[in-house]
Amino acid sequence: MVEFLEFTLEGVSAGMIYAAIALSLVLIWRGTRVLNYAQGAMAMMTSYVALIVINHTGNYWLGFAVALAAGLILGAAVERIVIRSTVDKPPLNAVIVTIGLLIGIEGLAGVLFTSNNRSFPPAYSISGLSVGTVALGITRNDIFTAVAVLAAAGLIALTFRYTSVGLRLRATAFNAQVARLLGVRVGRMLTLGWALAGLLGALAGMLVTPSTFLSPNSMDGVFVLGFTAAVIGGLESPVGAVAGGLILGVVLSYAAGYLGGEVVNLFGLAALMLVLMLRPNGLFSSAPARRV
Repeated sequence: MVEFLEFTLEGVSAGMIYAAIALSLVLIWRGTRVLNYAQGAMAMMTSYVALIVINHTGNYWLGFAVALAAGLILGAAVERIVIRSTVDKPPLNAVIVTIGLLIGIEGLAGVLFTSNNRSFPPAYSISGLSVGTVALGITRNDIFTAVAVLAAAGLIALTFRYTSVGLRLRATAFNAQVARLLGVRVGRMLTLGWALAGLLGALAGMLVTPSTFLSPNSMDGVFVLGFTAAVIGGLESPVGAVAGGLILGVVLSYAAGYLGGEVVNLFGLAALMLVLMLRPNGLFSSAPARRV
């Protein structure tokens, strides 16, 4: 029973990390109808920016704030300079461009920072918590991660549901031409969507990187699992992204604990295939996906 509890809490902790990546993908999909395959690479780059600030100032929270600002600027710049050229083009164009962006950012990071692994400081202690003599398998930093992800999910859901900005972002994503006729500044909304996704990606990088070494390719594996979590929950749902991350994290934790760590990637792929075959709109999608 104690072993089961440990595996469950470890799965919840890992699931929150996957949920952070999934949230950034959900935000950019809902706001622009583009899947950004470079999201992990962008998060990695802002983590390097944060590490530079932390090493020079000794202040983690200053590095945290600078990383979020860098993510906001990077997201807006990517949309203006790179993604804008794919507007009104076949959807495959955006896919190819974001994959190229992924390769380019990781290559640039390798040139600027080398490919050596670097440790990254956590916000809070990574010493395991326990109740009496029972180890819980989570840390104070895991609790911070969970709170940050849940707060981000709540803010995204409220923004899209109850604010005029959220309404304009959704209108732009569903039908840019009609939105433009209704007075929506489509270009600004696209830039805003990418900027907010960049900020959220930077948050995900700050939450993920303390549990891994930082390198130009350090976010690749986490991004794949975060993408799986987003598909499980449904790309339309911030709540689904969190739920998808938790489901995936717990399932993979049980698989690693009871069957061995070598089956984790196999179970992640199996989960993605099952959802795509049985419920392609995601477990938490209440209606068929609308097409642009």
